[in-house]
Amino acid sequence: MRIGVASDHAGFRYKEAIIAHLREQGHEVTDYGTFSADSTDYPIFIRPVALDVAAGKLHRGIVLGGSGNGEAMVANRVPGVRCGLAWNEDSARLTRQHNDANVLSIGERMMDLETALRLVDIFLTEPFEGGRHTRRIELIDAPA
Repeated sequence: MRIGVASDHAGFRYKEAIIAHLREQGHEVTDYGTFSADSTDYPIFIRPVALDVAAGKLHRGIVLGGSGNGEAMVANRVPGVRCGLAWNEDSARLTRQHNDANVLSIGERMMDLETALRLVDIFLTEPFEGGRHTRRIELIDAPA
């Protein structure tokens, strides 16, 4: 799977660990930055991931910050992106099953690394259920 990963300074440490984890699993990973823990503006790094997911250049994206909220907001501004903010296993599972999320947002300050890695694995393996949820995805993606 082709996966893009990006973070701001508050998600940098987990970004590095997640990239290593994904590569160990054999995924093709593109690191969109940031490349240090120095303070930075997250939209600069998050938007390119979302654009490449929407364009079909990536199968999935993973974005990180302190809480993951701002990163999810940036990603969701890109048409065709459905970014889910996950904080536990159920939220990661449901964002795939019910919302067909193609980008996952994680807050480094909200969980330990072990949990973050579990959420990534769930996000990458959990299928979209389809059915009644398909209609809702079409409504999400419909032009305003």
